Amino acid sequence: MTEVETWIFDLDNTLYPASCRLFEQVQERMNEFIAEFLGVGLDEAKRLRSQYFREHGTTLSGLMKVHGLDPERFLDHVHRIDLTAVPRDPALAAALANLPGRKLVFTNGSRRHAENVLGHLGLAPQFSGIFDIAACGYLPKPDPAGYAALVRRFEIIPSRTVMIEDMAKNLAPAAALGMTTVWLRGTVDWAVEGADADYIHYTVDALTPWLAGIAADRGSG
Repeated sequence: MTEVETWIFDLDNTLYPASCRLFEQVQERMNEFIAEFLGVGLDEAKRLRSQYFREHGTTLSGLMKVHGLDPERFLDHVHRIDLTAVPRDPALAAALANLPGRKLVFTNGSRRHAENVLGHLGLAPQFSGIFDIAACGYLPKPDPAGYAALVRRFEIIPSRTVMIEDMAKNLAPAAALGMTTVWLRGTVDWAVEGADADYIHYTVDALTPWLAGIAADRGSG
């Protein structure tokens, strides 16, 4: 891996483990919102949530395109979640602190959600910027337009940048720009899609020890 100036991290199921099941809370909130917004039952709301996610990249994008939804109304509702199930990870905070280069969060969620999660995890001091779905013009990963906007906003040099994601397909545009990509291995079908593609440069099973190892190597070098 070449000298890295910028580290880009996905947020959900990346900076905390999927086993916390936090995103299940988000999905339940989505179901509730859709049911009320469209006047349908919860089973139909769940079906639509899944359908729009598959067809449009995010449930939000589908609701905007198909139903003209105001995105802020949706985001405010679905991210009112209980973070107590997500434990702090002092080892991750230490690894990030010792990792040379700036650290950014790139998320399909909202800035407020990212700030809440980073604050809860004790990781906020380690990140110098958040690029959320609003900053992407509500075009979710893996739409290349969001990645281009991220590069412009933070004056990123792709060849000196690493992007880390739990959803393999979201790394394709990063690789196309010249970034080094890291897939944090998951097991659900929507996270695994694209994991065998050439645009995945590294695959890791656990984020904290991998980052700690890099930080130690850079420090000793």
